[in-house]
Amino acid sequence: MGLDKLIIDYLEYCEVDKNLSQGTIKMYHFYLNDFLNWSKQFLRRDVVNVKDVTLDLIQKYRVNLNRRISGKSRESFKRNTQKTFLIALRAFLRYLIIKKGLDVPAPEQIDLGKSEERIPKFLNDEQLDRIMSVQNLDKRSGIRDKAILEMLFSTGLRVSELVKLNRDDINFNTREFSIVGKGRKVRTVYLSETAASWLLRYLDTRRDEFSPLFLRYSGRQMDSDDLDGESLRLTARSVQRLVKKYVLRAGISVDATPHSLRHTMATTLLANGADLRSVQEILGHSNVSTTQIYTHVTNRRLKEVHDKFLKR
Repeated sequence: MGLDKLIIDYLEYCEVDKNLSQGTIKMYHFYLNDFLNWSKQFLRRDVVNVKDVTLDLIQKYRVNLNRRISGKSRESFKRNTQKTFLIALRAFLRYLIIKKGLDVPAPEQIDLGKSEERIPKFLNDEQLDRIMSVQNLDKRSGIRDKAILEMLFSTGLRVSELVKLNRDDINFNTREFSIVGKGRKVRTVYLSETAASWLLRYLDTRRDEFSPLFLRYSGRQMDSDDLDGESLRLTARSVQRLVKKYVLRAGISVDATPHSLRHTMATTLLANGADLRSVQEILGHSNVSTTQIYTHVTNRRLKEVHDKFLKR
């Protein structure tokens, strides 16, 4: 049986049966097609069958991943990058065994290897104040951008979650709202008083009844048949660019992104005494081990405090 067809079957299973997001399915498609195309080259044939998928073939693929050079960074693939390819392959093999009853290597036989320790980028208090103070508040786009930055820090939202928000999603009385986040997981998100204030100020500049919470003010014109303003919705890429713009304007040395504000929020909570389990729930992490990466940062901050104030 050809691997091409089985990959399509698996992606359809992920969409219909597992109800995975289109973003997750797209990444699985990318990773599995990478394995398929590499296998075709390695085996020197146009068709790869299930019987060709052996532990030896997978091991050769792992060696290839380890030796690859990233087209973006011009460096070797990091261990964590290699791991994402292998996780997708393991999930696919599990599907072939359980749902298709095929004789393929057990997923557990593919060792993911030890991940590199990741220290998330975050802003210190001074850097956070600087990036929050360089918007041109004489322009509605400046007020919008200020509201976006305050929301990213206050809520810990992923940028993909932020841009999907609609105006009627927000309950300003309780300063909270619910979102469907990564893995289709529903969680409650909380707004600080500062973020809620700036969001209301931004909405006061609006003279429309469009649904999207954040609108773009440049680029292509609004679609003629668009009644809800969906074609004016701000994109994730636009938010990434505006964060970069304010990082440069503020003269911050950290190469910050929207996700850096999520990291900053998490480290701030932990540094101020929040427990790990609560931070996990706020961020929407499925596993507490994901949240534990922030303890390395807070431990480092404790050391800085120790060195600064213990003079003897």
